[in-house]
Amino acid sequence: NVAGIAAAGQPQTTLKNNGECIEVMTGAMLPLGCDCIVPVERITRNDDSCTLEEGYEVEAGRFIPKQGSDNSKGTRVLASGDLVGAPEMAVLASVGCETVVVSKRPVVSIVSTGDELVSVSDSPAAHQIRRSNDRAIEAALVRQNIVERVNRDHLPDERDRLCVSLKATLADSDILIISGGVSMGRFDFVPGVLADLGVKAIFHKVTQRPGLPMWFGTADAGKLVFALPGNPVSALVCCVRYVIPAIYAAMGARPPTECEPRLAETVEFRPKLSLFLPVVLAKDKQGELCAIPRITNTSGDLFALSGTDGFVELCKNESQFEQGTKARFFRW
Repeated sequence: NVAGIAAAGQPQTTLKNNGECIEVMTGAMLPLGCDCIVPVERITRNDDSCTLEEGYEVEAGRFIPKQGSDNSKGTRVLASGDLVGAPEMAVLASVGCETVVVSKRPVVSIVSTGDELVSVSDSPAAHQIRRSNDRAIEAALVRQNIVERVNRDHLPDERDRLCVSLKATLADSDILIISGGVSMGRFDFVPGVLADLGVKAIFHKVTQRPGLPMWFGTADAGKLVFALPGNPVSALVCCVRYVIPAIYAAMGARPPTECEPRLAETVEFRPKLSLFLPVVLAKDKQGELCAIPRITNTSGDLFALSGTDGFVELCKNESQFEQGTKARFFRW
């Protein structure tokens, strides 16, 4: 018999006699004297009587999670370095943690350099191109939700102006990202200007393609400075491969775990450089994740990146990577 109804949020009720049952709503406390729950889909109800579905076996403890079965007393439910997303926010709320100490998200400034660059809304002359690196880098950072604010600026290839403007920008930023002016050309003033501003160079050039001229250093108060190549593919690859992991590390956070897909076809690469190869992720006939290479024309061929999921890193110590080789994947 249905002895009563216990709704969620109501005090615990008691089952008094054998052969009786109490109807409970989802989320209600288990009535005292009961040791099993039968889903309403498994009964037929007639007024105040309930008949079990034919063949349905009632077992003690069914659908009753025991106290401490999710986590026992003293278990750490979140740890330093965890990103607070939707599940973590639910955990904090459920344990009554109204206030939690978190790392400050950085203010990032992105500065594109180059006399040839014009605004997106401008019609470029024959010797000009529209600015795209700053927007691509901003989109990569915003997608990760790890920055407080992003500032964008453009500076010409003029040493004095670079010095004055970068000094002011650095003072207003936690992280400075510069695109262009970092290689070996006559007008590549960025490394020298950063040295004049007291930024300590950690390294310049990485044995990789694309993105070999990349520069990295640190300024006062632990500020990070990345000077990325001006070619669009190089700039975006370096941002994803180095800048984003560095921001996670500076915040004391663990970056999202990436997968290791298998190459969908054999890749040959002769230079003694690490190769960052754009790919499209797919499932093969066996249902395993694979990476389909998308070859770029040059490191300026940003159009080849459209529709790709990210890139894989192939070691510089090898020249041929067979189909089926596992590779570390980085998502745009």
